Amino acid sequence: MIESQPDDASYDEIMRELAFERMIERGMEDSRLGRIIKDEELKARIHAWWK
Repeated sequence: MIESQPDDASYDEIMRELAFERMIERGMEDSRLGRIIKDEELKARIHAWWK
């Protein structure tokens, strides 16, 4: 991933890309392991936070 960045990429840009890639990897792993919730459950949780 780092090698695919332009030569003039800043440290912050590279760190942002690494963090984004890690978030995607974690989400894919959660999905594979069944650690997901249905849309309705998510909506209910968000609604509860707004109270």
